[in-house]
Amino acid sequence: MPKTRCYPNYLCDGAQCIEARAILVRVISASCGARCSGHVPFPNAGTCGGVCIDCRSRKLMASETGVTLRGRRSSAKSTNEDSPRSSEGPDDGYVRSDSNGKIDAEHVINRKLQLKQKAEQMKTDLLKQFDFQFNHFVDNLIDESTSLDSVSPFLCASVNKELTALAHRQARAPPEKGKHFISRRSLLDELFQVNHIRTIYHMFIALLILFIVSTLVMDFIDEGRLVLDFDLLVYAFGRFPIVISTWLCMFLSTLIIPYGLFLQWAFGYYASKHKVLRTVFFGALFLLFQIVGLWAAPVYTVIHFHLPPASRFIVILEQVRLMMKAHSFIRENFSRVISNKERNSDIQIPQFSHYLYFLFAPTLIYRDSYPRNPTIRWSYVATKFAQVLGCLFYAYYIFVRLCIPLFRNISKEPFSLKVLVLCIFNSILPGVLVLFLAFFAFLHCWLNAFAEMLQFADRMFYKDWWNSTSFANYYRTWNVVVHDWLYYYAYKDFLWLFTHRFRAAAMLSVFTVSAVVHEYVLAICFGFFYPVLFCLFMCFGMAFNFVLHDRRKGPVWNVVMWTSLFLGQGMLVCLYSQEWYAQQHCPLTNPSFLDLLKPRSWTCRLHS
Repeated sequence: MPKTRCYPNYLCDGAQCIEARAILVRVISASCGARCSGHVPFPNAGTCGGVCIDCRSRKLMASETGVTLRGRRSSAKSTNEDSPRSSEGPDDGYVRSDSNGKIDAEHVINRKLQLKQKAEQMKTDLLKQFDFQFNHFVDNLIDESTSLDSVSPFLCASVNKELTALAHRQARAPPEKGKHFISRRSLLDELFQVNHIRTIYHMFIALLILFIVSTLVMDFIDEGRLVLDFDLLVYAFGRFPIVISTWLCMFLSTLIIPYGLFLQWAFGYYASKHKVLRTVFFGALFLLFQIVGLWAAPVYTVIHFHLPPASRFIVILEQVRLMMKAHSFIRENFSRVISNKERNSDIQIPQFSHYLYFLFAPTLIYRDSYPRNPTIRWSYVATKFAQVLGCLFYAYYIFVRLCIPLFRNISKEPFSLKVLVLCIFNSILPGVLVLFLAFFAFLHCWLNAFAEMLQFADRMFYKDWWNSTSFANYYRTWNVVVHDWLYYYAYKDFLWLFTHRFRAAAMLSVFTVSAVVHEYVLAICFGFFYPVLFCLFMCFGMAFNFVLHDRRKGPVWNVVMWTSLFLGQGMLVCLYSQEWYAQQHCPLTNPSFLDLLKPRSWTCRLHS
């Protein structure tokens, strides 16, 4: 029989050319075991196996059958017309059919499952490859930046001595060569877009619900009623009007005095014949303001009015923040004026509005302008403040359920190593939860809320500190806001003053400043001196910074970091809680100076 040439939409059926869509209808019917009643191409309805169906809803099967029919058409051209027709699909994905055009439905289903498994495997491989490439890129970038920051001995020897001396005499690099602000979101805002990460957030909410339910049930069993007075929160945030008035005084003095002192110094600097003496004089006035106005006065207010712990934390933390901001404003603009000493008529004085914006902005590095977002999402602001409030209640239930029952009567027990070890391990869970809450409430929610209200676009207040494999990386990524200030104004300025040969001493100075400030905050807020945090910072923190350095990679070192962090939090909660209750149970009438320095928990023992 002669071969018949068919057009693209037609197939050869014996010696006749028929429309392919009609064949598809019959093939679909044959796959169901019955023949569709419709004969027009893709009828609205047909019956397959006694069930009325819409043939157009079977597009996927029809398209796959089209592949088979195209294979049949190509095979018909290469074989004898008298030989039986078959579409022997190879193993590359063609659908097999018999001589009557029936589809092997089981083969189609198996093939789809295989393709799905291949897609899942490809997805996993691509994600692993992307993660490896990204980590490799970041590591190389860090190594290159570190190598650029350090100068090899060979290069130092080749530098001209006169240029080196001139560079040391000049002021530090201008602000535009320091930290660069760019528009970027916070890391948790990006991670919470992933359902797997958001589930962890839901787990913490579920744990909060369990704390609330357990507290209500225990109060109902003990008191016979529901107790909803939140007495611990009321006590911790007591005397709040004094807190507000103290903050207003600190803020207004920081707004007016540093800006005024800088204007007086800058406008008369170039005309003065005694520039050094003038700089020393105004620098001494600024230092006097820092010591008397921002340090001594708030501390006196806190102690004189016997503010409770949470109220003290607000005043002291705001005191430290305003002192750091004032120093940044003077330091950055001082460098600007000194670097422009050859252009007397071009003195760049920062505007008052820029300084006011900086005092509220969630950063400690001064710039005249920052990247800004075009709009304010007030729903986002409300959500963040609601999360801060939720974290406060979370901390309340942690202390009520996990801390107060453990430490209330600990002074009645005789001291032993067993009691101390059990106390530390029992304090790990509340300590870690408080750490997470402090990070989420302040570094994420609070700072993002103010950044959104001020349209501040650079939201990198922290990095992925939870992935750290060394304590050096943990210190850099835990609190980027404070780390930037310490890096530029403690570490870099120390190297500028004492040359780049004392990097270890510069790092030691940074650790010392950080440890002293942390211990100062805790001592004022708790009302006693117990340098546990200072010892952890200067002893274990410094040792881990050099032992667990950036060369330590791999998941094992991340486990080591988390284990050390858990133990440290357990020690802080245990020892400070013991000292707090010892101060309450064993007060001293006329304590000497040595009595104030000696921990009360070492000697306070009550007899039941």
